[in-house]
Amino acid sequence: MNHFSHFSIGPDHDRQHLPEPRPAEPGQWPKLEAALAVVNRDLTATLPDQDALILMVDPPRQPLPPSGVDRGQVYVAMPDGRWHGNSVNACDLKKGDPPEPDDATTVLTVVADAAQSTLMELLWQVWPICSEHKIGMHPRPAGTTDDWYQSETDAAGPPVWWCRGSQDGDCHDVCLVGELAATLPGKKRRALRNSECKRNGRR
Repeated sequence: MNHFSHFSIGPDHDRQHLPEPRPAEPGQWPKLEAALAVVNRDLTATLPDQDALILMVDPPRQPLPPSGVDRGQVYVAMPDGRWHGNSVNACDLKKGDPPEPDDATTVLTVVADAAQSTLMELLWQVWPICSEHKIGMHPRPAGTTDDWYQSETDAAGPPVWWCRGSQDGDCHDVCLVGELAATLPGKKRRALRNSECKRNGRR
């Protein structure tokens, strides 16, 4: 688990304050922001009392290079700035990696996985849950099988929430990431629509 305050102990054993993590500036990471907005739709649908997740930037521990590229690591975090898990941007820009993943599918998969890690660790609960099998789901490319592994390159479907199913092996794609509201029972869907109308100032 990570927090706002970071410091190190220098050679003279004094605390040397390092730059603190900060919320990402709007527009700084457009692809990551767009993907997080999609994932936050699923969060609102399934945990309506939970505030939206945000992007936090953990600044570099050394001055910026001449190019001025911010090499800080970006994380999917709770509204109070805490996060858990891996960053969602490139780890080493020196190797020529783009600051954000190149394609929208990769971005959405990475952000959904990071959001799940943060929520499960910091809320101490499984998220999201398959309404049919009552077990946790995972982001995967559409159409994958039970024995799929993440390094496979032939799975090019859009990101979905995937459920392992029961012991009978009936794994299945539940829905596209961002579309969990459509899988809710009718009563919960109506409650979600009503709450959205209230937030938007409509009856």
